[in-house]
Amino acid sequence: MAEAKGTVAGANSEHTVRFYGISTCVWCKKTRQFLEDNDIAFEFIYIDLLDGEEKEETRALVREWNPRESFPTVVIDEDSCVVGFRPEEIKGALEL
Repeated sequence: MAEAKGTVAGANSEHTVRFYGISTCVWCKKTRQFLEDNDIAFEFIYIDLLDGEEKEETRALVREWNPRESFPTVVIDEDSCVVGFRPEEIKGALEL
């Protein structure tokens, strides 16, 4: 089973990237793979693997960026957000 949260090191670490996903979501898997394939450093959180208060707090954080609370949600530099599997938008936000 996947870890609920953690970090992935990458050479592209100029930006702070936080990936929120669901562990069984195909679009979340594709988005995470895109981040890894592009050697982007990021923090990941699989909301479905969290419990109790931590899960509710994390859901509230996601809703601040994405009121529909859909996944994947990628927050970049606490300034912008990309919802869904949108590689070109992520590239643009990260200036790749």
